[in-house]
Amino acid sequence: MKVNGGDQVGDQVVVSAAANRLIFAYYVTGHGFGHATRVTEVVRNLILAGHDVHVVTGAPDFVFTTEIQSPRLFLRKVLLDCGAVQADALTVDRLASLEKYYETAVAPRGSILKTEVEWLQSIKADLVVSDVVPVACRAAADAGIRSVCVTNFSWDFIYAEYVMAAGYDHRSIVWQIAEDYSHCEFLIRLPGFCPMPAFRDVVDVPLVVRRLHKSRMEVRKELGIAGDVKLVILNFGGQPAGWKLKEESLPSGWLCLVCGSSENQVLPPNFIKLAKDVYTPDFIAASDCMLGKIGYGTVSEALAYKIPFVFVRRDYFNEEPFLRNMLEYYQGGVEMIRRDLLTGQWRPYLERAVSLKPCYEGGCNGGEVAARVLQDTAVGKNCASDKLSGARRLRDAIVLGFQLQRVPGRDISIPEWYANAESEFGLRTGSQNAETNESSVFENSYIEDFEILHGDLLGLSDTMSFLKSLAELSTLYDSGKNAEKRQMRERMAAAGLFNWEEDIIVARAPGRLDVVGGIADYSGSLVLQMPIREACHVAVQIIHPSKQRLWKHAQARRQASSPVLQIVSYGSELSNRGPAFDMDLSDFLDGGQPMAYEKAKNYFAQDPSQKWAAYVAGTILVLMKELGVRFENSISMLVSSAVPEGKGVSSSASIEVASMSAIAAAHGLDISPRELALLCQKVENHVVGAPCGVMDQMASACGEANKLLAMVCQPAEVLGLVDIPSHIRFWGIDSGLRHSIGGADYGSVRIGAFMGREMIKSTASAKLSKSLSIENGANADELEESAEPLEAEKSLEYLCNLSPHRYESHYAKILPEVMLGDTFLEKYVDHKDPVTIIDRKRNYGLKAAAKHPIYENFRVKAFKALLTSAASEDQLTALGELMYQCHRSYSACGLGADGTDKLVQLVQEAQNSKLSKYGDGTLYGAKITGGGSGGTICAIGRNCLRSTQQILQIQQRYKAATGYLPVVFEGSSPGAGKFGHLRIRLRHPHKQE
Repeated sequence: MKVNGGDQVGDQVVVSAAANRLIFAYYVTGHGFGHATRVTEVVRNLILAGHDVHVVTGAPDFVFTTEIQSPRLFLRKVLLDCGAVQADALTVDRLASLEKYYETAVAPRGSILKTEVEWLQSIKADLVVSDVVPVACRAAADAGIRSVCVTNFSWDFIYAEYVMAAGYDHRSIVWQIAEDYSHCEFLIRLPGFCPMPAFRDVVDVPLVVRRLHKSRMEVRKELGIAGDVKLVILNFGGQPAGWKLKEESLPSGWLCLVCGSSENQVLPPNFIKLAKDVYTPDFIAASDCMLGKIGYGTVSEALAYKIPFVFVRRDYFNEEPFLRNMLEYYQGGVEMIRRDLLTGQWRPYLERAVSLKPCYEGGCNGGEVAARVLQDTAVGKNCASDKLSGARRLRDAIVLGFQLQRVPGRDISIPEWYANAESEFGLRTGSQNAETNESSVFENSYIEDFEILHGDLLGLSDTMSFLKSLAELSTLYDSGKNAEKRQMRERMAAAGLFNWEEDIIVARAPGRLDVVGGIADYSGSLVLQMPIREACHVAVQIIHPSKQRLWKHAQARRQASSPVLQIVSYGSELSNRGPAFDMDLSDFLDGGQPMAYEKAKNYFAQDPSQKWAAYVAGTILVLMKELGVRFENSISMLVSSAVPEGKGVSSSASIEVASMSAIAAAHGLDISPRELALLCQKVENHVVGAPCGVMDQMASACGEANKLLAMVCQPAEVLGLVDIPSHIRFWGIDSGLRHSIGGADYGSVRIGAFMGREMIKSTASAKLSKSLSIENGANADELEESAEPLEAEKSLEYLCNLSPHRYESHYAKILPEVMLGDTFLEKYVDHKDPVTIIDRKRNYGLKAAAKHPIYENFRVKAFKALLTSAASEDQLTALGELMYQCHRSYSACGLGADGTDKLVQLVQEAQNSKLSKYGDGTLYGAKITGGGSGGTICAIGRNCLRSTQQILQIQQRYKAATGYLPVVFEGSSPGAGKFGHLRIRLRHPHKQE
């Protein structure tokens, strides 16, 4: 509206400057409200300067008109891209995003360009601004108008990872987007930015933040809330479907303001519904903290108003890690896990948040700065250097798009190759740099305690936490004499472990979720394994014996300057075992040679509270025996594992792999991940005495995040990595029944399988002899079958090399259900398994144990093929059915358990519920994992929030039935081979006596 010949923008009146009036066309992406709200602030400043702004958007009018009432603002409702399509409030559907973008921007591209060029020419635009619609840059170029992008990310970066997940059929989308951006004059880059090499010229500006209309006290007075009442604002931009808010979620006396609540939603008495068109910045600033999902708008306003932000991660939301880094760098963020959000366990997060002191002191006038840059550009000023060719930009964008992948379970940091590319191509950060480039500061904040001499954190938050705990140990040691009694003994032992003036090696290895394959590994099956998010870290220091810091009892025992091994393992208090172990390395020698494995097994079994040390120290003995390594220096080791014990997710394998990786790196040994896994299997088979196959160690050593390791266990041939389709998700659910592959059931089933193999070989040999005698006789018509398959079966090395149809037609009838050990040995002498011993007096289940791996190998092959087929309900149903069949086969072998059977039953009930039956399916199948007899099940479902909710319901139903709340495993992380190792040194070591 006009006021005294001027424009009213908010509460400011500006005299128009018609002689200098410019016309801007401002395109806004269709991805959420955050882009529209920050565009509003830039547009407000352009209108204040007397210019006309035509905003092309799909956002509601109120987003703009609440802040700007001016005849110089023109809103044009057109949507030219779709952003990221969300399956729900917390999950992006990658395939749907690409398909929607194709429908919105690619298929009608010709008509879009024609329409936009005509429109831009009709309004006589002086400059095209894009946040950050790709086709707008191309349309501007075709119309002969300069263009500028204003953003913290670009869609080539976001969609590049989606293409990697969805398949290369969509890669032309990324090429087209990068080419469109190549027509852009330069980029006005906002803080918290992602890598954007498609833009060769950059001008950095401060935070773009909407201004406040009301004070904190004015807002609270309107709401009737006293100034001392703790207030949290719930800001998710739309809540997950079916999510019920709970009164008990909040600490006593707290209130919660709810944004985006549906009209008919009934809220608890301590929750207050806000109108949909409410001006949220005022309410954010009036709160004590915010709970929501990360986006540019929420993060920038939280930082600007110094409001602590409790955030929940979103799957495949690729700009999030960069915004999170910025939020946490300024001490303004607390991460809440999704499970606690949905179950209402908010209290500890909110209480933690209000104790923070956010410290952002940078500029918040990015809208004003950006508007000034845009105005100068529109009148012909050159705000950037001469740009490189579009082809050069496109090439760099392709490097980004097809080399940078987001690995779920880890954070993205600015890749080293990208930083190098900036230097190589002379990327300038802009002449009007209103705020310093903070990406390197964010990274350095994670490693401020240590100098990293070798290796890469890969953005793994658990590794960062481990390094932080190491740094705390260095200070704890100095205060150890007066340390409070509440300090755990394991931390006190660890504090005296290292010489902090010397280098330390750190290795990391994850646990694994057995998706399919399981116990068939020792019979040569194909297996598919996923490395889980939880991992084991091991820190190792090798040092001359004269410099090693020894515990007092080790000093008293030590002879001269002989090398000593000292180990501390965190978690001893929970596992009822000793926290520390030490031994002279000479104890591994017997007559100057490495001791026999059997002697080592007995050595570690002497003290049950320290038997755990066999998994760690056993790696040293295996390296001595198998590779001839001699250890002349002392070794100090700290083991910190987040992989829970006894739950069937390979806690032992992760410890072995991390330990051997660290020791090998510390001694300069070049061992491939595959070879290392085989060596670690020897630790478990021969030093620990557990008859496991090799798949656990292979998954921990060779796996990659969000991929299934496909391996034929003959003995360990990796076929490759299988991408988990974006619409599929796997969960592990712990039954609470302790699983141990050292248990009798696992060993007896393994023995039964090897007994069956020997009987099949013997039968094949007899059939072959008969066949050959007939063949050499006069009547060749009596020949029953070809000798060729019998030749292979006579010397069958792995049961899985026998096909199901050969088994059924030739051998199923000759295998007994059960056989006494003595009976078998009398006829066959030996079952030829090097890691198990037959008990003559025991009956062994034979037929089911032999049949299982033969059919399991077939099921896994089918499972692998289905994963790469077209996404459909039939695909998911078939995958689930294969898992159910596997579970039943385990039970037939005697490896089932009431707890795991109950969990699988709950998955089936969820699958068959009315919600799944009449809508899209959510959960499709489940099976017991690993060695069976308890432990964890693996469930498969659609990758959406509703599936996660059903998993949580299963968790609660299991607790109601058994009294035990199961642990849920979700997410993935890189294997030890991908991680490599870190060589670190404390930056400011305390002087040690």
